[in-house]
Amino acid sequence: QVQLVESGGGLVQAGGSLRLSCAASGRTFGSYAMGWFRQAPEKEREFVAVISASGASTRSADSVKGRFTISRDNAKSTVYLQMNSLKPEDTAVYYCAASLLSGVVVITEQFAYWGQGTQVTVSS
Repeated sequence: QVQLVESGGGLVQAGGSLRLSCAASGRTFGSYAMGWFRQAPEKEREFVAVISASGASTRSADSVKGRFTISRDNAKSTVYLQMNSLKPEDTAVYYCAASLLSGVVVITEQFAYWGQGTQVTVSS
């Protein structure tokens, strides 16, 4: 079992920045990939970014490339999502998720554990 707790969401103006954190407990943190997803009102949950267990590989959605950066600190059992140049369309509930796999995975079904989500609102 893995427990995930997100923090760092909030209200920010367009062009601003936020850093989300996700603290994990349970299984050995350095053994599984971690991802961030988001869900806007009346929309499907969508992939944002993923990082491999070692942190050596990452992948991001085209919509956030060049603006969002995923990273992890295995010593602190924490994954981060640095979000810069935020846009109103980034407004959503952001979820971190833990996979049972160690490599880069992007499909929702490949993630077994989910946090409760944190709201990010970007005003224009």
